[in-house]
Amino acid sequence: MSFLVETSARHIHVTQEAVEVLFGAGYQLTKKKDLSQPGQYACNERVTVVGPKKELANVSILGPVRPANQVELSATDARSIGINAPVRESGDTAGSGACKLVGPCGEVEMSEGVIVAKRHLHITPEDAAAMGVKDKEIIKVACGGEGRKLVFDDVVVRVSEKFATAMHIDTDESNACGGANVGEIVR
Repeated sequence: MSFLVETSARHIHVTQEAVEVLFGAGYQLTKKKDLSQPGQYACNERVTVVGPKKELANVSILGPVRPANQVELSATDARSIGINAPVRESGDTAGSGACKLVGPCGEVEMSEGVIVAKRHLHITPEDAAAMGVKDKEIIKVACGGEGRKLVFDDVVVRVSEKFATAMHIDTDESNACGGANVGEIVR
C-alpha cells in the first residue's frame, strides 16, 4: 500500500503570546492555505529566524497557534545560520537549538525550540491496521524518483484519527530522493 510523501519546508509553530509580540497586541494569524493534515494551515504571516551566523528571512508560520514555540529547519538550514539543531520528533524541544524570531512589531528570543524534524508517517488507525504498523513503531520507507530511489530508515509512525495518511520529510531528504511524492513500507 503506497502513501503520499510530502516535503515539509522550514517553518515555525508559535504561541498566541509570540504572535502578539511579533505582530502586535490582539493580532490573529490569517490562513493562506490548508495543509494535508486536518486543521493545519500555512499562514500569510512570515518572520525572520536569526542564528549566530546569519538569518533566514520570510519563514512560514503554520497554524493554528500552539502551546509552545518551535522552529523546524533542515540540517542544512540550521548549519547555515549557526544553530545546533538536534533531530527530534515535533514537540520534543528540551535542550534543542536557540534562535531569535523577528516580526514587524517585535522579537522573540527562544532559548530552545529549534529542531530538525525526525522523518515521520502520519497515519489513520484504519490505514495503520491495513499496513500492519503501530504508533511509535520505527519503519523503513522506500521512495524516490528516477536515479534517486532510496530507503529511508528510522521513520517514526504516528497513528491518530486526527491525521491524514502522509509521510513528512524535510527539504534535505526530499532533495536526496529527487522530490519523491509516493512511498511504501519496506519489510
